[in-house]
Amino acid sequence: MSNYPISRFPIPELSELPEDIRQRINEVNEKAGFIPNVFLALSHRPAEFRAFFAYHDALMEKDSPGLNKAEREMIVVATSARNQCQYCVIAHGAILRIRAKNPLIADQVATNYRKADISDRQKAMLDFALKVSREAEKVNDADYELLNQHGFDDEDIWDIGAISAFFGLSNRMVNLTSMRTNEEFYLMGRVPPERT
Repeated sequence: MSNYPISRFPIPELSELPEDIRQRINEVNEKAGFIPNVFLALSHRPAEFRAFFAYHDALMEKDSPGLNKAEREMIVVATSARNQCQYCVIAHGAILRIRAKNPLIADQVATNYRKADISDRQKAMLDFALKVSREAEKVNDADYELLNQHGFDDEDIWDIGAISAFFGLSNRMVNLTSMRTNEEFYLMGRVPPERT
């Protein structure tokens, strides 16, 4: 177990948190077997916690015909790597490995998605996500046309851009707060869970 702090900002006691936030944290703990530090760190500001996770869930917890949950995580990992967000690369890398059922994919996407074992369609998706993340002012009709040629419709393109933009916020807040990644994330999706 690490001796490093979760965040440079205070972490409230769970008993001090509003009931809805405490309930959300307990549900995550029950499902994952631990509390991801992002929940604890963001609980420092309850109204922002609620807004952050409401938008997160709206973007990340849906499948659509053009963009599945693994591809959504792929966007997070690629943009977070570019934004040098250690927490998001490691935590969402774990989720990507699980959702893609591929123990190699997160490392490949985080290091250089253009060399990763993913489709040309997914590479085009990530090219666009990175453009939104780093040079959104340069997005133009040609970007939409290229994504349309790969089978993404305008609603998918909105999702790709919104995920990239949302995690731009997340990446910057993580770095601002010096948020520490839970050790549990490092092995998730890499090795089979222990059988009891």
